[in-house]
Amino acid sequence: LFVVSTYSTPPKQLITVTYILYTAATRTMTPIPTIDLSGSSEELEIVMNLREACTHVGFFYLEGHSIPQSLLDQVLAKSQVLFSLPIDQKISLSDSTLQRGYTRFEEETLDPINQQCRGDTKEGYYIGNEVDVKNMDTAKLRGPNVWPSTEKCNMTDEECNQFRKIMEEYRLEATKVCMNLLPYFAMAVESDDRQLFDDFFKDPSTFVRLLHYSSEPSSPEEGIFACGAHSDYGMITLLLTDGNPGLQVRLNNENWIDIPPRKGAFVVNIGDMFERWTNGKFRSTVHRVLTPRVGNERYSVPFFFEPDFDALVKCLDVCCSEDNPPKFPPVTAGQHLLNMYGKTHADFCHSAEDKSTN
Repeated sequence: LFVVSTYSTPPKQLITVTYILYTAATRTMTPIPTIDLSGSSEELEIVMNLREACTHVGFFYLEGHSIPQSLLDQVLAKSQVLFSLPIDQKISLSDSTLQRGYTRFEEETLDPINQQCRGDTKEGYYIGNEVDVKNMDTAKLRGPNVWPSTEKCNMTDEECNQFRKIMEEYRLEATKVCMNLLPYFAMAVESDDRQLFDDFFKDPSTFVRLLHYSSEPSSPEEGIFACGAHSDYGMITLLLTDGNPGLQVRLNNENWIDIPPRKGAFVVNIGDMFERWTNGKFRSTVHRVLTPRVGNERYSVPFFFEPDFDALVKCLDVCCSEDNPPKFPPVTAGQHLLNMYGKTHADFCHSAEDKSTN
């Protein structure tokens, strides 16, 4: 299946965007488009490609993002070190109230209808905005991260310090990438205001999540998934992966297509909040991870970029009309995240009392 779109630009220049969504006979072709921010593409071309990606697939590769490969490699390497710790030490690095630190194997169930007996065959580690204890607010998931320490695990002081340094640097760099994308997204929804989203991201909620998938083969017919089928909750996700396959997305025809890893590039996808903002114009596409029959352990690092906790997510004026009224009720970004965490994380213990202190 090929998608071809032609646009007429102000100087009456025609731009045609073509990419392959799915080919039944082969999985070797690129199933999602590529957005390149290196400067090799004109701004208009980036916007048109971005609009096509968001409306048809909800996924794209991002290249030319300016984060050096050396930092990406360090993030994956430090993730492997962390997950190699004994289970009791990893469990000690957990804060289920703030949703920080370690989450155990099968703690998360993203597709409860098809995962009746077991959760995802993965373990994780959440790292969010660092907020000191004096300014913490559990109702808004604001507080300190859980960092490895010599008192809790078999890592040296230097290893602990390096882990924190690399993860904090990566979170800041990934945030910059997402902030740089906001003007392109504004133009992609056909707004005249390049700063359309700026007021919603003055203090964005950002989360690095380290993930380690076991080598246990997935078996959908038995309800065993590396990561159950789901759409992401927030605005956009940048996914860093190692060289192992497994990620799949589902298109309108219900076919699952493989998204191969690409070294140096992020796999980016649209989340539920962005779909709500655009009244369904941009797609928050369902995806999952399956571990092959003969597979390896897999490491990936999604970076979740969300609006300010109190930002009101409601249909943008440019995305609705009298003939196309809003399809979703308004909701604050923070409450939406809390609702979704409560549905999918067995250990999440954010209480009703916490929520009432907003």
